[in-house]
Amino acid sequence: MPAYKTPLRDIRFLMNEVFDFNSHYQTLSNGEYADKETVDMILEGAADFCENVLSPLNQSGDEEGCYFENGEVKTPKGFKEAYDQFVQGGWQGLSYPEEFGGQNLPMSLNLIKSEMMGTANWSFQMYPGLSVGCINTFLQFGSDEQKKTYLPHLVAGTWSGTMCLTEPQCGTDLGQVKTKAELNKDGSYAISGTKIFISAGEHDLTENIIHIVLARLPDAPAGTKGISLFIVPKFLPTEDGGIGERNPVTCGSIEHKMGIQASATAVLNFDNATGYLIGEPNKGLHAMFTFMNTARIGTAIQGLAHAELSFQGALPYAKERMSMRALSGKKDPEQVADKIIHHADVRRMLLTQKAIAEGGRSMIYYAAQLADKMNDALLRGDTAAFEEHDAHLGFYTPILKGFLTELGFEAANHGMQVYGGHGYIKEWGMEQIVRDARIATLYEGTTGVQALDLIGRKVLLSSKGKVIRDYTAEILKFCGQHAPNKYMRRFAWDLTKLCAQWNTLTVRLMLAARKDRDIVSAASVDFLMFSGYVMMAYFWAQQAAIASSKLASGTGAEVPEFYKAKIKVADFYFEKILPRTQGHAESMVNPSKTMTSLAAEHFSFDY
Repeated sequence: MPAYKTPLRDIRFLMNEVFDFNSHYQTLSNGEYADKETVDMILEGAADFCENVLSPLNQSGDEEGCYFENGEVKTPKGFKEAYDQFVQGGWQGLSYPEEFGGQNLPMSLNLIKSEMMGTANWSFQMYPGLSVGCINTFLQFGSDEQKKTYLPHLVAGTWSGTMCLTEPQCGTDLGQVKTKAELNKDGSYAISGTKIFISAGEHDLTENIIHIVLARLPDAPAGTKGISLFIVPKFLPTEDGGIGERNPVTCGSIEHKMGIQASATAVLNFDNATGYLIGEPNKGLHAMFTFMNTARIGTAIQGLAHAELSFQGALPYAKERMSMRALSGKKDPEQVADKIIHHADVRRMLLTQKAIAEGGRSMIYYAAQLADKMNDALLRGDTAAFEEHDAHLGFYTPILKGFLTELGFEAANHGMQVYGGHGYIKEWGMEQIVRDARIATLYEGTTGVQALDLIGRKVLLSSKGKVIRDYTAEILKFCGQHAPNKYMRRFAWDLTKLCAQWNTLTVRLMLAARKDRDIVSAASVDFLMFSGYVMMAYFWAQQAAIASSKLASGTGAEVPEFYKAKIKVADFYFEKILPRTQGHAESMVNPSKTMTSLAAEHFSFDY
């Protein structure tokens, strides 16, 4: 298993040189203490924890997995001790209000910390990661009493949280939720039903687990309009905030999964468990999307994390493994063969991994600034600003989640491929990264669901294409600024053509959908992937612009190889990866009949 090394140079490049986080933090009401010295201390501390505590548990946790017996789950050896260190370090409360025990630092620092933790050990990151959305839901929709009762423990990390959506008969289609909530005399509710696929639903890391549960009131309207949101603790809190009696919510089993073996995925049974309404009745889905948007950004980070870790595993192997001679001539003449890094196809895989990881990181970090602004508006009680930033981030969310997880899985496969047959063997750890990465395209809404959200809800219905026009206008402004630069001219020209094509494709799909409604679904994944490739190209162009400027001015003389590498990887992305857009473009505008003309009964393997 590759030992994780935090890419601090690249993280600081994005934070300090590309996105100017220091100036960004000065615009936030909670950014006062996020000065460069403090941020550097946080980055160094998180890197140390991830490299020396979490990374060594990644492969052993996968091999041991979680142990389930009589409703209780035991996490792998070392996880409890690591989690205790996580709590002692105050890492859960990094970006939450001081009144609840947090450090009141910007949300982006929490996301960057999550990237480090997730790359070092994604299974471990799942446990505190689920609590983040739980905390955000309390902050936005909880009553003062609920915040007082739950947030200090959740922010400290001594209690953890989950989200309980999926049921045996429904996943994405939450209108089919059957879990019931009946009012008790004391104002609480009796929650009954079964939830499945609940990440961190049961474990031994915290003294209490707070489940955020979707359920229906007896008089609720049918479908998604009749869903309410409830707080269902594993142990009922006492009046003084301590641990009370056990609530009848039990773990029936944990799933036997393809990957993330050290993360417990539970079946939870609610047998008249005591629950408390959070938010308004029958408006639970709206509140849950606070949780879901957070979760989807977190899952997008998983795509980046597995690309980074797989690259870190593949690169040193490619520099050591000897096989055949390079076509351009001997590179290691004193050896019986050349190192495989000299073969162009191996370089293709390594560069693809690097382009995905560093391009994905830049996309995530920009989105993290949007999350900062959204969180700042929430803390200030500025509803209009919150909705504006939420809508902006809402456009990014399906692209980040769908596109980056698909590319993260691709990068993980490349890492395994670099090893050849050794990549298929467990001891190297590369196949674990592939297994762990696979779930990212599935949970929190599959790629197809994200694609429908993007083109259906965000592009066609909500904005009639305006969101694409606005975003491409931003890219075109960048192109106009950098077109005079000889090196940047090609990037600016490619992006300009793609912006025009993006808008044209959007209009064509809008017009086609008037006669062929199925084309929206048929074209959705192609549209999402096209959007993702263009967006990543824009962020790679921004990195290339900074790197070329540093080299031209001489200010990058101390680390010229870093900036030269940035430029070379940007070149590779534009020349070898970005052309994928054209296949997606051609496919998305073709009629849907090739998908819909075959009758369902003709999908057969036994004629």
